[in-house]
Amino acid sequence: MIVRSFKDIEGTDRHVKAKSGTWESKRIVLAKERVGFSLHETVLYAGTETSMWYANHIEAVVCVEGEAELTDHETGRTHTITPGTMYLLDGHERHTLRVKEDFRCLCVFNPPVTGREDHDENGVYPLLTEPEEV
Repeated sequence: MIVRSFKDIEGTDRHVKAKSGTWESKRIVLAKERVGFSLHETVLYAGTETSMWYANHIEAVVCVEGEAELTDHETGRTHTITPGTMYLLDGHERHTLRVKEDFRCLCVFNPPVTGREDHDENGVYPLLTEPEEV
């Protein structure tokens, strides 16, 4: 059993801040836990725009605070995301979040991330893996 809090993660290598300066993420469950998914609390900052494309991952996002406009680049559709709203990127959709007020969300990734990922120039997280345990 693992018990940890987001407070425990602040300032550690599990507290990742994007090079772009548009978001930060506390990664509470990672690939090294070997449970088949990762779990994060991510905050995207008001007034920012982040384009992403999880070519290597499926992501589910649940908004718990704030508001953002989500644009699906595959369909051109735009959605307002507010607390209690979930979106699932089950088709590796390219998308953009335009954050109206600080947007705090819980995110689940499969395959799990290692905690070292940041978006590349295409908005993609590379597929990093943990070494096999011996």
